[in-house]
Amino acid sequence: GTAGRGRQHGGDGISAAAGETVMMSGSGSVVLPAGIMNPSVPIRNIKMKFAVLTGLIQAGEVSNRDIVETVLNLLVGGEFDLETNFIIQDAESISCLVELLEHCDITCQAEIWSMFTAVLRKSVRNLQTSTEVGLIQQVLLKMSSVDDMIAASEKDEVVKSKTVFRSPTVTTQNTETELILDGDDDAVSLLQEKEMDNLGGPVVLSSPAQLVAPVLVARGTLSITTTEIYFEVDEDDPAFKRVDSKLLPYTEGLHGKWMFSEIRAVFTRRYLLQNTALEVFMANRTSVMFNFPDQATVKKVVYSLPRVGVGTSYGLPQARRISLATPRQLFKSSNMTQRWQRREISNFEYLMFLNTIAGRTYNDLNQYPVFPWVLTNYDSEELDLTLPANFRDLSKPIGALNPKRAAFFTERYESWEDDQTPPCHYNTHYSTAATTLHWLVRIVSKISPAATLPLIIVLCAKSPNYDYTVCKNGNVSVPQELIPEFYYLPEMFVNSNGYHLGMREDRTMICDVDLPAWAKKPEDFVRINRMALESEFVSCQLHQWIDLIFGYKQRGPEATRALNVFHYLTYEGSVNLDSITDPLLREATEAQIQSFGQTPSQLLIEPHPPRSSAMHLCFLPQSPLMFKDQMQQDVIMVLKFPSNSPVTHVAANTLPHLTIPAVVTVTCSRLFAVNRWHNTVGLRGAPGYSLEQAHHLPIEMDSLVANNTGSNKRQITDLVDQSIQITTHCFVVTADNRYILVCGFWDKSFRVYSSETGKLTQIVFGHWDVVTCLARSESYIGGDCYIVSGSRDATLLLWYWSGRHHIIGDNPNNSDYPAPRAVLTGHDQEVVCVSVCAELGLVISGAKEGPCLVHTITGDLLRALEGPEHYLCPRLISVSSEGHCIIYYERGRFCNFSINGKLLAQMEVNDSTRAILLSSDGHNLVTGGDNGVVEVWQACDFKQLYIYPGCDAGIRAMDLSHDQRTLITGMASGSIVAFNIDFNRWHYEHQNRY
Repeated sequence: GTAGRGRQHGGDGISAAAGETVMMSGSGSVVLPAGIMNPSVPIRNIKMKFAVLTGLIQAGEVSNRDIVETVLNLLVGGEFDLETNFIIQDAESISCLVELLEHCDITCQAEIWSMFTAVLRKSVRNLQTSTEVGLIQQVLLKMSSVDDMIAASEKDEVVKSKTVFRSPTVTTQNTETELILDGDDDAVSLLQEKEMDNLGGPVVLSSPAQLVAPVLVARGTLSITTTEIYFEVDEDDPAFKRVDSKLLPYTEGLHGKWMFSEIRAVFTRRYLLQNTALEVFMANRTSVMFNFPDQATVKKVVYSLPRVGVGTSYGLPQARRISLATPRQLFKSSNMTQRWQRREISNFEYLMFLNTIAGRTYNDLNQYPVFPWVLTNYDSEELDLTLPANFRDLSKPIGALNPKRAAFFTERYESWEDDQTPPCHYNTHYSTAATTLHWLVRIVSKISPAATLPLIIVLCAKSPNYDYTVCKNGNVSVPQELIPEFYYLPEMFVNSNGYHLGMREDRTMICDVDLPAWAKKPEDFVRINRMALESEFVSCQLHQWIDLIFGYKQRGPEATRALNVFHYLTYEGSVNLDSITDPLLREATEAQIQSFGQTPSQLLIEPHPPRSSAMHLCFLPQSPLMFKDQMQQDVIMVLKFPSNSPVTHVAANTLPHLTIPAVVTVTCSRLFAVNRWHNTVGLRGAPGYSLEQAHHLPIEMDSLVANNTGSNKRQITDLVDQSIQITTHCFVVTADNRYILVCGFWDKSFRVYSSETGKLTQIVFGHWDVVTCLARSESYIGGDCYIVSGSRDATLLLWYWSGRHHIIGDNPNNSDYPAPRAVLTGHDQEVVCVSVCAELGLVISGAKEGPCLVHTITGDLLRALEGPEHYLCPRLISVSSEGHCIIYYERGRFCNFSINGKLLAQMEVNDSTRAILLSSDGHNLVTGGDNGVVEVWQACDFKQLYIYPGCDAGIRAMDLSHDQRTLITGMASGSIVAFNIDFNRWHYEHQNRY
């Protein structure tokens, strides 16, 4: 494709002088009328020029490259150059471009739209020209071929998915309009917003639908407005009337409403093996699933929802066409396999990715996510994770691990006599509703007890040892795999609700799951299994298990050879329910599908690549696994600011895609600095800093601060309440480094300042007393996030930060009076610390003399976190998306809580700690305080992993770079110190025997 500039030979890509013959590369020659394709001819001939180009395309006489170059040259009336000649000269050329695209193939369209987007971004004048001619309205008139284009790309399973996903798709449903282009679509989004201002209507789409939930499927009506999704259950439906009323309190969404601003991803899904469902993921890590009458309705719904794609985690464009992509296309086009191979993500994260794109969901028990058994030793007093004998062979299905059992299933397959049913090795599946309930039966929040109690006697999990033995050796038992909770949810092994679960063979009551001797408590069992899942023994063979469940050994001859064939009704495409006209037969077929389980969508038809070995990656120059030891020093650099004021807040927003990756610092005197981050390792030499060696170091001092030339642009001059102690809790920096939020003002507000100019941009009121602390959640699409403010009035307010409008609130016309999303109550004293996690949907806060409370982001008080007797005054809180909550109390006391309120560990240190943070996976805790020493701990049990050399001043704040490889601390001496940090090294050095 064309990249930035036209080719050097000049003129239109297919231009010629009057009467000359134009030679097309590899495509013969065409005689053109005088001056038709010559840019020097007046622009009034633009329509004729496009007509000639269209004729050449139809005749197959021109290459895609020449088409793109010619179009660009015609748009600007000369030789196109993205730097010097990019202004669209005539609005009519845009209309001609839309007409011409109908005659181009998908690849050519993608290249033209990609370059046209770049042209729009270069100039407001270009945007205005496009708006004047009604570009979007013109696009809508060309919609007849869109469904065919999508259908063609869906059918082409062999096409290179990169090409498929670059193809432009122009879609509309009702009043929704959009151009779906490659890249971030910023310019076109601006154009779209202007066009959408003139469009309206309360209900964009309404359709019959089924709400698919774990314990029931309810018919109703789905309605979509311009800002929300609504679902109303049909309470007169006979099937709904037959539902046990005890189930209804456990089913969310029967009369549901979901805000567009909360939507983070949209996936197409299967229901009963039909591609007619949709799952919408929300900011608080929940999701809702709907089934529709047909695939056409699914497309209409997708086009009526926000353009979020499948989220931001998989390296895919946020476009509706991505939501409509097949699982195989998502797999091929995402960057997750490469990231897993490079060990940038864990085995658990990768398996969750595969399950998610393959259609597995928490909302349908027949399609629950699938995880492998990895350990085989449940008998020993201790477990050695360095012994291969303790690990399962992941190249074989769980039902074929025992040689005798494998021979039995081979004989069954080869001697199959039923002519009406294709042969299979197993009559039951490794993942069914029954096997899921088997594990989740003790958890009321997951499954209603009313639904599960009738099944408990048969399904209740007794011990991992018993279940694994049955899966491996039992000839007629279910060859079940595991569910994700096995690796992160210890509560599922405990009968904390006191259910009557039946009797064992020895007539004793079944209560908690009997754990192996090497696990003293459920938390140990889950943690050790998780470590086993991430071990080298599993990493080096996990791709073989993926081949069985999601890959080329799932179907066909390879599945037969691998003893991996299940009942035919478990496979996608095995039955078309719409073709069954007999209601009784259809109902029976649906019941069979639900009984047999469902195989995930097949993601690849060739062997899955293995994970790179840890030793191999150790020798790559920028490997996250490079164990530095003597190779690099603990301290990378020290950066001293001229003010000497203690650095009390550090925010390291260093992602490469940011306009300004930076480490933002704020001092006690409210002087801030935007210190540019260099995303290269470079030469990390001894401590020290100079302008000459700045390009070798990761952090470059803010020039306005270093040169003292623009300190007025870096000073927050508004006075704070004199009774407020300036701490790290008084500040929040937005994820794009462009705004700083500050609290503590006498007028009971908190304020928003521009980090570019230092100017005040918004004042936010809501509390009845001084605001004492602020916290920001992780950011999502467009920089949107939650802000939580805590106050002396003993309340917290949850606010919404709009990354699009750069304000608190999502209405730019009402930025002076934004309203909080929720009011969080329960404290009876001043709130001094708070943390918010959008993925968990939780806010954890601490009052001056305790306690710590857990709220949902909707304002519901869930529980208090009760520490030991003398742990009374919380000061710091850190929460990870994995559910770890670390609280620091006065006098050097730490507690680790689960999000369900269980105290997991505690410790006391001699330092007065001022800053804490958890690694991204929640496994490691980093602390720093008045003694100037950074310490690293294992979060689960507070085992000390590493102590850094002491600094000559106390530590006031800290943050981690995006890659978790650099720790930046703010010092009481007015400097920041950057440390090398290597969580992987401590992971591999940690003892492997339990």
